Amino acid sequence: MLYRNGTVLIGGKLKKADIRTENGKIAEIAPDLNGKGIDLNGLTVLPGLIDLHVHLREPGFERKEDIESGSRAAVKGGFTQICCMPNTKPAIDGKVVVSYIKNRAREVNLCKVHPIGAITEGQEGKNLAAIGAMKKAGIVAVSEDGKSVLSTKLMANAMQYAADFGLKCLCHCEDGSLVDGGVVNEGYNSTLTGLKGSLRAAEDIVVAREILLAESLDLPVHICHVSTYSAVQLIREAKARGVKVTAETCPHYFTLTDDAILSYDTNTKVNPPLREERDRLAIVAGLKDGTLDCIVTDHAPHHEDDKRVEYDLAAFGISGLETSFALSYTALVKSGEMSLAELADKMSGNPARTLGLEGGRLEVGAPADFIAVDPDEEWTVDPGKFVSKGKNTPFAGRKVFGKVKYTVVDGEVKYKE
Repeated sequence: MLYRNGTVLIGGKLKKADIRTENGKIAEIAPDLNGKGIDLNGLTVLPGLIDLHVHLREPGFERKEDIESGSRAAVKGGFTQICCMPNTKPAIDGKVVVSYIKNRAREVNLCKVHPIGAITEGQEGKNLAAIGAMKKAGIVAVSEDGKSVLSTKLMANAMQYAADFGLKCLCHCEDGSLVDGGVVNEGYNSTLTGLKGSLRAAEDIVVAREILLAESLDLPVHICHVSTYSAVQLIREAKARGVKVTAETCPHYFTLTDDAILSYDTNTKVNPPLREERDRLAIVAGLKDGTLDCIVTDHAPHHEDDKRVEYDLAAFGISGLETSFALSYTALVKSGEMSLAELADKMSGNPARTLGLEGGRLEVGAPADFIAVDPDEEWTVDPGKFVSKGKNTPFAGRKVFGKVKYTVVDGEVKYKE
């Protein structure tokens, strides 16, 4: 296939070029290649986005999302690869569930789906899961997503065992005893609303523990969905000491603050919670200086019944695959905080490097995974138009820039607006 007349991000710079693909790989990138093909009409071509933190809900919670609907949302949002978290039912804690997800993803045949295995059996925090068998079946990392491993000794064993198979632990950092039923950030707005707050320290204490384990064991660790200014500082200092730590954050942590909870809109209920302006600014600074490596969605789709209840009872999470690129582009590139090439690295190159995935680059021989976007197109977030089963977003009605027009996976168009 030939994709003509694109403005292609090559080596950090935008250049007019065509892309020829063969057998799922990029065969040529050059101006004025011969042949007929798809005319991109000057659209900006970026490496396919890679999301390290997605909840596809299947098996067990297909009412909220399934592998097909989640994959459709992914390619619509510009994601060519997604990594799905293990808090399904049954949990992804053995080779059977891993194989099921891989097979379903192949049947759906939209984006590449990489399962992440549970750290412990059933995510119960007692015994290590069959990490080696899951690795053989196709997992790319392990995580106790949605909770932390309470036992420090068990966590240390998990990091060592995972490393034996070339895998990283992706850590949801939360001291549940400190959260103690909190549903929003502990602070002025939790007092105003009367909603129970959760201390920043609940996140920071476990971030510090994982960093210290990584340092002591000389092993890598990845910190999920960073939300506090103090966690950013802990990670920054650890990196300066040479600790093998990588970290991610999500668009809602650099585009919203806990002012959003004043509406009592349950779509603002996320875990970890939305924080304050100083946290938001620290997240942006951490992205700019490299403390935070990746932007992920933490795509957490829910059925409307899970959100149309009192705030305390509502499920945590935002459906994020279809809005992530535009929110990030608008908040970080349009605002002048970073370049488009830097954003592409946060959403594609760095995620690929973090888990050792193929992709994240546009060069001859690389997988033909790329997107064509109109960075200047303004549009309004409308959850009624989401293809995800989850319509739960706090961004309804928000005007954003950056529209995905084509998503190409292994040389084949999987989404066209």
